[in-house]
Amino acid sequence: MIETENAASTHTIITIINQKGGVGKSTTAVNLSAALGEINRKVLLVDLDPQGNATSGLGVEKAADMKCVYDGLINNEPATNLIVSEVSRGVDIIPATINLAGAEVELMNEYARERRLSELLEPVKANYDFVLIDCPPSLGQLTINGLTAAQRLIIPIQCEFYALEGLTKLLETEKIVKTRMNHDLEILGVLMTMFDKRTTLANQVVEEVSRFFGEIVFKTMIPRTVRLAEAPSFGQSILQYDTHSKGALAYRNLAKEVIDRARTR
Repeated sequence: MIETENAASTHTIITIINQKGGVGKSTTAVNLSAALGEINRKVLLVDLDPQGNATSGLGVEKAADMKCVYDGLINNEPATNLIVSEVSRGVDIIPATINLAGAEVELMNEYARERRLSELLEPVKANYDFVLIDCPPSLGQLTINGLTAAQRLIIPIQCEFYALEGLTKLLETEKIVKTRMNHDLEILGVLMTMFDKRTTLANQVVEEVSRFFGEIVFKTMIPRTVRLAEAPSFGQSILQYDTHSKGALAYRNLAKEVIDRARTR
């Protein structure tokens, strides 16, 4: 059932982060955005990953001459000139193209380089209930920008071997950014992805992660399904591609959890 209550009056900026690849960051960015949009939240998705998976996952074609987040970070292009509107119900996107691949090096020479994304979003963030930032699988300058711009973090963790590998470095980086650059930064939740309840391994990983992170682990777990894997190749969220699937249900439940936590944290 579609929620009809008024959206929150204040915006929440959420960065989706894990320096490991293949953990479901872009899948979560796309489908959480769509699920929030479906329940009448206005969402801006910022694709900060040079691979541009969130961009293509919402059906935006990445032309060579297309303006993207790179132009905002490096060339001071206003965000209003970069936004592609209504790529899904209630969802706008600032896309990424291959041009973003050079931003890591170019940002090194920029003044206040870690705040470039925050400055880019400042004039438009109040237009949205949620701004979601899809980070690359690294802890470089782009990710530091994502951390500095955010109020909250979602950390996707796949239910596989070595799930917690590298998370110590990620948490150290989060603490440094919080201390030095962004005092408001907090972890909104840890999201278990690619969960298959039939396997002993998946259940063991959930137990291990829950022991490590405690109550900040979301109750919702994203299942491993073929339909979730197929949806991006059609340029659609799972809510569009197979609206009654387990994946769609999971992201709808996650959206409700995110809204509840954003109100109270």
